[in-house]
Amino acid sequence: MKVQDQDLERIVQQVLQSLRKEGEVKDRSYTKGVFENMEEAIAASIKTQEELRRMPMEFREKIIANIRKKTLQYATEFAQMGVKETGMGRVGDKILKHQLVAERTPGTEDIQVTAWSGDRGLTLIEQGPFGVIGAVTPSTNPSETIICNTIGMIAGGNTVVFNPHPGAIQVSNYAVSMVNEASMEVGGPNHIATSVIKPTLGTADILFKHPKVPLLVATGGPGVVTSILSSGKRGIGAGAGNPPVVVDETADIPKAAMDIINGATFDNNLPCIAEKEVIVVKEVADELIHYMIQSGSYLLEESAVEQLTNMVLEKKDGRLILNRNWVGKDASAILAGMGIIVDDSIRCIIFNAPKDHPLVVEELMMPILGIVRVEDVDEAIEVATILEQGNRHSAHMHSKNVDNLTRFGQIIDTAIFVKNAPSYAALGFGGEGYCTFTIASRTGEGLTSPRTFTKSRRCVMADSLCIR
Repeated sequence: MKVQDQDLERIVQQVLQSLRKEGEVKDRSYTKGVFENMEEAIAASIKTQEELRRMPMEFREKIIANIRKKTLQYATEFAQMGVKETGMGRVGDKILKHQLVAERTPGTEDIQVTAWSGDRGLTLIEQGPFGVIGAVTPSTNPSETIICNTIGMIAGGNTVVFNPHPGAIQVSNYAVSMVNEASMEVGGPNHIATSVIKPTLGTADILFKHPKVPLLVATGGPGVVTSILSSGKRGIGAGAGNPPVVVDETADIPKAAMDIINGATFDNNLPCIAEKEVIVVKEVADELIHYMIQSGSYLLEESAVEQLTNMVLEKKDGRLILNRNWVGKDASAILAGMGIIVDDSIRCIIFNAPKDHPLVVEELMMPILGIVRVEDVDEAIEVATILEQGNRHSAHMHSKNVDNLTRFGQIIDTAIFVKNAPSYAALGFGGEGYCTFTIASRTGEGLTSPRTFTKSRRCVMADSLCIR
């Protein structure tokens, strides 16, 4: 046995021995990372991180490989649980999202070393863990985000304490339990991820203020992102977006229509990257709508748009907000709520709208697309930039004019800019690149990966180790 293998075996035995000593945990469900209170969850995470950071990178990758395997094994179960508990999305699309997380989320290969070697010696920059990370996860992609975050965070040598969205507690904590099972099955530690039985604003506050949680990561709406950025700690904020899609007169219109509908209806428009409104040059608008109907859309008559608006939006404190009862629902179910009966081949509701219509301005997270007609591509870019509302999250465009694509990309300045493809190509589904469900547009990290959850350390050996 090589020295490295001996070290690995010794560490594994130490971890197993420490797990056997945790007999004070009374409820077996807690041994898989889910605790009654946040203080216990954090304490367990701190203990495990001290063990994990000493483990070789090779062993972290072994744990990650088993998380991937089990995610694929339980993808259908996670998808069914998520739809049942939250009432949002589509089982088939959620299965695909779990497969995407398992296969395209980066692991330890993302942790790279930078080196300089010269007459004055050798300098390295290596990426090290923050330690214990506090993470808030959404109800729209609950188990997907927890699995994706756990892979990336433990790849960097961290452990993670989750405060899941209250609307997705069961499926979120099931994912926490699964990643711990995956670790333990290959001889790794328990509590690489922890959570609480009943996450609340109070448990989040404890997590945010804990002195041994140096990094906070929020995936969700603007409120939770603002909370972590106000904590006084390093924060990574993956907030809301209202991604526009621009179609100019040079686009392949049949393909653009199909791509837009496929992207906007994926998991019933729950992904934050999905197309939320269409801005189209008027000379091709009718053609685009024709092919959108062929791709499974229902064109709402002008007289019915107000009814739809009053149904999916509600007034609160003098402003219109989402009626959560319709978020992530099938297009056919939304239409049925209006008294319009269609079959399940209808995936999206479309309608002509002015640029200031509430259903265009508000991020709906429903398979509903307002179509805004403009004179030319210049106006399209201007309107799209206004509707994106400075979130700097995602934007999309269909065009064969490279100059138009370039100009829109420069002006919109989003973390994601998809050209001539469905929005989900940004996550490596039908496009190149890796997957993540934490897209930190507000704090500037963009599509997070394991290296996002590490800090740089410079190691310098002067006048030595240069052999040239």
